[in-house]
Amino acid sequence: MRALLTSDPEFEVVGEFGDGREAAKHIPALQPDLVLTDLTLPRMSGVEAIREIRKRSPRTKILALTIHKAEEYVRAALQAGAQGYLLKETSHAELLTAARQVLAGKTYVSPELAAKVLADPGGTPSPGHKTRWETLTGREREILKLIAEGARNKDIAQALFISVKTVEKHRSNLMEKLGVHNAQALTALAIEKGLISVE
Repeated sequence: MRALLTSDPEFEVVGEFGDGREAAKHIPALQPDLVLTDLTLPRMSGVEAIREIRKRSPRTKILALTIHKAEEYVRAALQAGAQGYLLKETSHAELLTAARQVLAGKTYVSPELAAKVLADPGGTPSPGHKTRWETLTGREREILKLIAEGARNKDIAQALFISVKTVEKHRSNLMEKLGVHNAQALTALAIEKGLISVE
């Protein structure tokens, strides 16, 4: 990421941090024009980090750069104070475009997400509407927590007294409901929602 940005003379990287808490602590002293942050960070979630950075360094613009495509993530980041939301699979050119637009005071959201999210940035649910997260059953959340903790299907089946096939079905349902495609993304979502904590 540093190489991509510094390949353009318009950008200078003034700092890098390994977790959200360190970023929130040191960014006010650096006063950067722009912060790029993931949403899945150790010690403090990306959304919390965005909120803290905005509070401590109000003039700093924030661009979230993440794997998460679910609308809930985009809205959470924007509501916390991010001015942009970009998927990690983006091209070098789009990264630079997003950075420039955010620095210019505009909101930038990856095109594949923008149509749905920016049409209703507040995410106001219609009567009876549930978010993807709210559609999860108690058992699905229980299994999601175990997946995020690194348990294998066999371990989950033994812990919950169900068959491995049932665990596999729940895992498939979780991915479909949450719009993710692998265990890493499920784990990231579990951390973001506070199901598990990362110290």
